[in-house]
Amino acid sequence: MTFPRPHRDDWLAAAAGLLGGLLLYRLGLHSQGDSRTPLPTWVTLVPLMVTAFLELLRRTMPRTALLVGTAAVVADQFTSGSIATVLMFADLVYAAVVYGSPASARRIPVVTAMVTIAMTIGFLAWFRDAAALLVGVVTGLVSFFPAATGAIVRNHREAAIAARLRAEQTALLAETDRTQAIAAERARMARELHDLVAGHLSAIAIHSTAALSLDDEATTRQALTVIRENSVEGLAEMRRLIGLLRDSSGDVEPAAAPTLAGLDALVEQARTNGRQSGLAFVLHDGRENGGRLPAPVELAAYRIVQESLTNAIKHAESGEVRVEVSGSPRGALRVTVTSPFGRRPGPRAPGSGAGLVGMEERVALLDGTFEAGPAPGSGGGPEKIWCVRAVLPVVNDKEPSA
Repeated sequence: MTFPRPHRDDWLAAAAGLLGGLLLYRLGLHSQGDSRTPLPTWVTLVPLMVTAFLELLRRTMPRTALLVGTAAVVADQFTSGSIATVLMFADLVYAAVVYGSPASARRIPVVTAMVTIAMTIGFLAWFRDAAALLVGVVTGLVSFFPAATGAIVRNHREAAIAARLRAEQTALLAETDRTQAIAAERARMARELHDLVAGHLSAIAIHSTAALSLDDEATTRQALTVIRENSVEGLAEMRRLIGLLRDSSGDVEPAAAPTLAGLDALVEQARTNGRQSGLAFVLHDGRENGGRLPAPVELAAYRIVQESLTNAIKHAESGEVRVEVSGSPRGALRVTVTSPFGRRPGPRAPGSGAGLVGMEERVALLDGTFEAGPAPGSGGGPEKIWCVRAVLPVVNDKEPSA
């Protein structure tokens, strides 16, 4: 059986206790008179050496050291006695509380207190003299007092460990929150960048393809005009976004977020970009009057319409693209965009699916519902339409909460 390696301080405690006990023995200083025991004086060294050895186990095997140390200090009472043995036993009691199990740390102070009280009462009943109280005092000093001190030290250590763990958990939660905030901000920036630039780039791609494929001067001039308009607008949007990202001093005033009031201009721009593809755009605004909607709701609705129109320009067949907006400030805002679904001749811009993901994320942030996909046509025939529906809950900040 291999014993754990003793701590350096335990070696020092064992050496100091043993050398101190040997010095007291050499000087003839004993805790009890020689006449009180028939045993030879050298027997006092046996409990001394046992207790000194147990000091090596005070951290690694505190319970065993205390049990054997108790037997050694009791045996010391039947010899001439050594103060060093008693002091080392007190240290074993302290170590058993500090380094022992939680159960031992709770029980040892109680047991030593009961032993102190029992010793005091017992010697008072035996000697019937108030001087017997000194026995109880000495017993308390070498048993209960070290145990109580150890309990206080252990409680302080456990409180410090708990505080450190809480600090580490707080730091971990803060780091997690920071990571989530960065991820959310990156997702928001990706949505904004996509919604701001994708429409312009899609129009540029479609009209440049048409200009290259059709040998017609009027068509080419019209395509180049649309390309120039979209490239200038896209470049302006990119510069504004880059300026907001780079300048943190507050000198650059951020542009106002788009609202539903800009739907007319948005649809008109889509008419210009989609005319080459044979698309007609219709806006039906059926909102009830009663005040402005919250800014996040209006921004999300605007971006959903913007992205749906961009997708229609990129993928829809020739036909009517219809935008319907309805709702009230006390209910929910409903946005529906329908476009002809199917393969169309002529140039098309490739898609990555990021637009649908962005729209779904915007709706999810507002706890709304979103669906997009092919649906039967309104006439009941074999034709199909691509339908985007979003329901955005409206929270009225002026209403008192229930």
